[in-house]
Amino acid sequence: MEKMKVGVVGATGMVGQRFLTLLEDHPYFEVAALAASARSAGKTYEEAVGARWKMKTPMPEKYKKMVVIDAANIEEMGKLCSFVFCAVDMKKDEIKALEEAYAKAEIPVVSNNSANRWTPDVPMVIPEINDAHLEVIAAQRKRLGTKRGFIAVKPNCSIQSYVPALTPLLKYGIKEVVATTYQAISGAGKTFNEWPEMIDNIIPYIGGEEEKSEQEPLRVWGKVENGEIVKADAPVITTQCIRVPVSDGHTAAVFVKFENKPTKEEILEAWKNFKGKPQELGLPHAPEQFITYFEEDNRPQAALDRDIYGGMGVTVGRLREDIIYDYKFVGLSHNTLRGAAGGAVLIAELLYREGYFN
Repeated sequence: MEKMKVGVVGATGMVGQRFLTLLEDHPYFEVAALAASARSAGKTYEEAVGARWKMKTPMPEKYKKMVVIDAANIEEMGKLCSFVFCAVDMKKDEIKALEEAYAKAEIPVVSNNSANRWTPDVPMVIPEINDAHLEVIAAQRKRLGTKRGFIAVKPNCSIQSYVPALTPLLKYGIKEVVATTYQAISGAGKTFNEWPEMIDNIIPYIGGEEEKSEQEPLRVWGKVENGEIVKADAPVITTQCIRVPVSDGHTAAVFVKFENKPTKEEILEAWKNFKGKPQELGLPHAPEQFITYFEEDNRPQAALDRDIYGGMGVTVGRLREDIIYDYKFVGLSHNTLRGAAGGAVLIAELLYREGYFN
């Protein structure tokens, strides 16, 4: 099978680097173009990244000598690739304009950025949960005047530590959710070498994160109506987001109240049986088990459990009844794999299999 040619826009940053490690031997996709800012354009990828390679594995040889293209040179990118992943570090309005320009040039965009998450006809997808939202692409193409071009985005990395666990419980009428997320430094694109202030420290504020954590789940749980995603009006979610001295892996402590309180056994059964389109289709980056529950009191732990199913699984533990809320539990997901580049690659695999790139 001939692989589909793909570009990575924002290839020099941490998420761009993660894209390249995930796509190195991908069965559907072949990286044919790397793009970044004008200051990196014209350099080889190895020169452009320099000492800023942040992955634990070495830079793949196949990308080292590829010449970086200016991300604004959409015409050149269009000659080389059929769609792009986007993970750029720019102002929100600039990202929005760039992604729309790619889409209008008939180059589909699978984005890791937040700029288009609330554009009404752009699907924001966790593939196991709301793959049905992809149908809004038809309305988006109509608005953009495209036959092939569109934008699809993945949600905020931190919500994937608790939204997957809450989703199969919605049938019990979730009324209120309180979630505190403990977020790894890679969520800020940093390593401990670059951010020594984080060693032996926590910072109780991450700009914009609490609003995203409270509102984005409602969009994921929303419905497509008249060519737009209409967010759900319940449950009420309140969050606190804290930066902690962990390299990778976002943890969430979650409290939940129900209209119709399930038993603990019913919750565990719902988690065990929860799967979606990626599992049905056997997509390359789909975890065999979407949610894994640990019986041990001291799990999940970031260091032990973030890499489950190649970092694409979600782990849960410490489910117990609460004296104020009905239940409480702890969730964990890998923020640069499931929460960022891996989640976007899984979206692209689903789009590919469902024919949206045709």
